Amino acid sequence: MARRNHLDDFTRGRIIGKLEEGRTVTSVAAKFGIKKSVVSRALKAFQTTGTAVRKIGRGRPRTTNAGDDRCIILKVKRGQQQSASTIAQQPCTATRRQVSRFTLFRRFKKGGLFAHRPERCLPLKVAH
Repeated sequence: MARRNHLDDFTRGRIIGKLEEGRTVTSVAAKFGIKKSVVSRALKAFQTTGTAVRKIGRGRPRTTNAGDDRCIILKVKRGQQQSASTIAQQPCTATRRQVSRFTLFRRFKKGGLFAHRPERCLPLKVAH
């Protein structure tokens, strides 16, 4: 899957400026080395909103921010015998927010912390 490279606000403003000068979508697209659809979408967005600034931050807001993530990872590293459910029941001391255990699992994974099961072995006898 191709990664999208969004235009920065300055470039979008330049594109809108060229279009308002009276240039065609095709000539502007050729000048900036981008597809015509990108230029026409930028123009349409400018005509609807009145600004060339791209909207960001769509989607569901995160439960935790970067500081909360650091707090969660520190809590795990200090008390390694606690389960994720136990940690989820205790709100982070800095924010006083409850976080689900599934969110905690994602934060652990992002922080490089993974579950380790102890090695099971047979008990040794005197004969061994």
